[in-house]
Order: sequence, then structure tokens, then C-alpha cells
Amino acid sequence: MLESAAAFVAALQYELLLFALAGLLIGGLEDFIFDIAFLGRALWRRTFIYSRHARMTAASLPASARPGPIAIFVPAWNEADVIGAMLRTCLSRWGEADYAIFVGTYPNDPATVGTVAAVAQEDARVRLVILPHDGRTTKADCLNHIWAAMRADEVARGRSYKAVVLHDAEDVVHADEIRLFDTMIDRFDMVQLPVMPLLSRRSRWIAGHYADEFAEAHGKHLVLREAIGAAVPSAGVGCAFARVVIGAIADERGDRPFDAGSLTEDYEIGLRIAERKGRTAFVTMKDGLGDLICTQEHFPETIEAAVKQKARWLTGISLAGWDRLGWRGHWRERWMRLHDRRTSLSALVLFAAYCATIGYGLSLLLTLAGVAMPPRHEGWLGVALKITAALMLWRLAFRAYWTGRAYGWREGLCAVPRVIVCNVIAMLAARRAMADYVRQLRGGAVIWHKTHHRFPLEGDLDAHGTRA
Repeated sequence: MLESAAAFVAALQYELLLFALAGLLIGGLEDFIFDIAFLGRALWRRTFIYSRHARMTAASLPASARPGPIAIFVPAWNEADVIGAMLRTCLSRWGEADYAIFVGTYPNDPATVGTVAAVAQEDARVRLVILPHDGRTTKADCLNHIWAAMRADEVARGRSYKAVVLHDAEDVVHADEIRLFDTMIDRFDMVQLPVMPLLSRRSRWIAGHYADEFAEAHGKHLVLREAIGAAVPSAGVGCAFARVVIGAIADERGDRPFDAGSLTEDYEIGLRIAERKGRTAFVTMKDGLGDLICTQEHFPETIEAAVKQKARWLTGISLAGWDRLGWRGHWRERWMRLHDRRTSLSALVLFAAYCATIGYGLSLLLTLAGVAMPPRHEGWLGVALKITAALMLWRLAFRAYWTGRAYGWREGLCAVPRVIVCNVIAMLAARRAMADYVRQLRGGAVIWHKTHHRFPLEGDLDAHGTRA
């Protein structure tokens, strides 16, 4: 009996190992090529550009040649706990800049409506938008009604806004953001700023893994995407769209620029702009104090909340993105779309890899019990395992570097074991995303599965919107 069980464990472990190896090798090599391309670009810029020209900062940023008002869109559903502090922080940090904040709310969410109304009474630049129907709907539906309110405001005031900026109700904004957008929209149709998750003392591992992911994604991935000529997707916060471009998209969609049938309307609209030959840019710039001009926020702090959020991203980008956006564009654009959409398959590969590792451990225990032969990985299998291990170490080193660069060396070291947390959340999210996607294919409604948000205390932040 034990011999049969040992043989079954060995056979299953071998099959899982082969599948995991194939996926890890392909994904690891793709990541390695990506990293080498980024390093080559960084070396070229350091040698031929930064050696001759000083890097631009907010202090040296010229004023816009065509200044204009900026419209900020903030969709809010059950955000009474954070929206008041967020709006007052925006008003304080942006000062007398030319902007208006449109906050979309729902009639069956009186707490959020009342909080926004109180701030709007204090400052006329905050505009309360109450949707004509109850929530929750999709975030895109809320944004479309905010768009309609902005259009009505343009007619009433007799002037058009220069750009539309997206923010969430929990965002901590930077003082130089409006001025930067006002200048950059003169040249680009969409401008994305980095997103820098705030570290949470009560969730260093779950919330902390977002810091690892965004540090690398917004330190490397989006930078290289722009460099090779691929579209820069919007992150949904800290991004500005030229009013003319988003207006043209709205005209094609019955004055609804955002697709209410999408869970990742922000990601999609950035790619749609690029498909229209619009210029998209990812801007990393520091302020006069040397801090990054970015958007900060707290991310989910529990497994359940993180899985819910990651599942929404996977459903919209990795699964629904295949049939919604297709594979348009040149080979570099298709490569980046493949990079975005491989996540669901990567979760399956990770699951197989963890199962194969557990199977290997069981085989060793059965070997010690004297009922099985020790597992052997020789020949081509041994070579493949060594290559995979080398690629994994390379990947861990890069992850630690980017986290350390953004948050300090201690967090960089923590990023290595946090990869396990990241992988577990990815696997659980992929399972939920697949169920959600199948439900949508069967005609189920697309629902805004939002997570609970919190806003940091004012004493925890400096005047520019970065951690003190």
C-alpha cells in the first residue's frame, strides 16, 4: 500500500514539476529579457543624456504655454470615512491652482453625500454630483455621470476644461501635481504619475506586498513600455487625460467616455488613447525637496480584501481584456499586452510549482521511511531546474532592489519573503477572477466590488503628500 502511494506521489510530482518548469522558464526568460532591456536603456540615458543635461524637477518645470482649468473626477461609493479628509487635503495642497473637484455619489449613500456636501459648502471648487440611480454600479458608470456634470459646468461657465484627472477617494495627492499636469498635457494626451502605496504598520506583509509590486511596476515596467513605444495604461489614479481626446472618445460612445461594462475602465482607456495615435506618457519627476511627485494611498490590509481587489484587476485585464481589447498594434504593443494578460496563467503555474514542491517533500519523507526511491533530477531536468533557480534569484534580487530604492533597504529585504504572500494572493485571486469572468460570460451583471479604504492621519504626512 505504501509503495503504491509512493509511486503515485512520485508520478504526480513529476508531471506537476514538468508543467511548472515550462511556465517558470518561459515567464522567467521573458522577465529577464525585460530587465536587460531596461538596464540597457538606463545605461544609455545615464551615459548620453544625464551626463549632458540636468534632470528636470518640479522647480525647473516651465509653466504651461496654454494654461487652463483642470477637472478632477473622484467616484465615491461608501467613502464617508475618507472622502472628507481626502478633499480637504487636496484643497490645502493644491492651493490657488485652477481646478475643480467633481465627486460622484449615490442617493442611497447619504453618509458620503453629506460629507461631500459639507466640504463643498466650505469651498466652491468641490462639486457634489449625485447620480440619478442607486449604487452600487461600476466605477465607469459613476465616472460617466461625473463627465456629464462637468459638461454641464462647462456650458454654465462658458469655458472648457483643459484636462480630466482621475483620483480615488483615499488618494493622498502631491502639491505639485496640478502644475505638472497643466504643463505636460500641452505635449501628451495622457499623463500617468507613479503610484506609491503607503506602508501600514498593522499589515506589513499583506499591504506591504503592494509596495513591492508598485515599486517595480512604476519604477521599471511603465518606464520601459513608454521607451519602446508601447501604450502606457492608466492606473486609474494620478492620471490626466487631455480634454480634447477624452471628448472625442465620448462623442463615439454617446457622450460616455468610460465603458460601464468594464471592471478596469482606467486601464482600457489608456490603451484606447494609444490606439487613436494619442501620445501617452509616464512621468517620474521629483519636487524641490527631492521627493517623488506621485499619488499615495493605503492598499488592502487583509487577505480577503486583497483577493477581492486583485480578482477585479485580473478579470478586467487578464481575462476580459483578451476579447475587449484584442491584440492590436505593433509587436512591442502585443508583447506588453501579453505581459499584462499572462497573470492568470502564471497563477496556475505557481499553484503547480507549490504542489510539486510539496510532492517533493512527501517523496523525501517516503524515502526516509524506506518505501520509495529518492527523487532524482538529472540530465536535462536538472539543467532546467538550475536555470529556473537562477532566474528566480535574479527576479528576487530585482524585486528587493526596487522596493529598497523606494522604501529603504529594510523593506527591500522584506520584499523577498513577501513574494510568498504575493503568490498566495495571486492564486486565490485567479480562482475568484475565473469564477467572476464565467459569471459575466453567462450574462451576470458587472459589479463594482470595491474594498474598504482608509486615509492616513494628517500628522503622518508632510505638506507634499509623502510619508514624513
